[in-house]
Amino acid sequence: MAARRRRRRRGYARRNAGRIVLCTFIEVIVICALVIMVGWNKGMKEWFAQFQQPILKEVDISGINSPNAILMQARGGKILGEINGEERIYPASMTKIMTVIVAIENLDDLEAKITLTDEMFAGLYEQDATQAGFQSGEDVRVIDLLYGAMLPSGAECCIALADTISGSEADFAELMNKKAAKLGMDNTHFCDSTGLHNPDHYSTVKDIAVLMKYCIKNDTFREIIETARHSTGITNVHPDGITYYSTMFKNLPDPTVTGGKILGGKTGYTSEAGHCLTSFAEIEGREYIFVSAGAVGDNTNTIPHIQDAVNIYNRVGAAIEEKMNNGSEE
Repeated sequence: MAARRRRRRRGYARRNAGRIVLCTFIEVIVICALVIMVGWNKGMKEWFAQFQQPILKEVDISGINSPNAILMQARGGKILGEINGEERIYPASMTKIMTVIVAIENLDDLEAKITLTDEMFAGLYEQDATQAGFQSGEDVRVIDLLYGAMLPSGAECCIALADTISGSEADFAELMNKKAAKLGMDNTHFCDSTGLHNPDHYSTVKDIAVLMKYCIKNDTFREIIETARHSTGITNVHPDGITYYSTMFKNLPDPTVTGGKILGGKTGYTSEAGHCLTSFAEIEGREYIFVSAGAVGDNTNTIPHIQDAVNIYNRVGAAIEEKMNNGSEE
């Protein structure tokens, strides 16, 4: 009898354990369902929607002002259109994209201050280099130098960052070249942090697109390049700080394009490089990168590179809309 009771108790225990496991499993299913429902209401619907958008295989980018251009999907790096994409160009101030990302990755404290010296300004006035407005002896936060390099294209900001990190601009350029090699930018060579003309300072629009694809994954870089206007902190020279503006956005009062908008970009210009632009846009839930170089402007058209970007992003949006309207998906 005692043995029978023990067997019954063990049977009850096994059945109870089974019920507990079943109840736990049901609770987990219910919780997961609730999480999915909440997530859907908070954006999952939009997240899934991007995969329902038609996927473009190719976009015609011909007939633009720039002799060198490339259109790339930011996610995955698929090239949708290309004009002389691997031909050597002078990147001019698009160089500062690399300068800023290398500085971000090598400086831990973005609130730290750097004192600008006379040596950092040497030759800038003679070369007519664009500057953000800082002066020798001024103590400037790293974050303000990063914005100063990207938005108004301040050469003094680039050199201050380069000297602080590497001790000289030449040594900093070596860091830039190492980063380029790591990213697979095989047809790029940097000589300085500013992009002032040097025959041995070159790249391709394809390599610059690869660089941009990498950079916009960095939150700090992305916040900077998406900013149209930035005011610095108080300095020992500028008690009210300095306010500067993006060289792209000030010539792009309306960033809206078909199906989306241009999110950010970096312009460049020298007489040898022509008008250059690296930009990225979100269109129908996907991001695209467009890089152009070598555009020629005149008194009636000083922003041919920006016009090219708007034109191409509009073509992307129109192509997607056409596919959506036709109900076809490639």
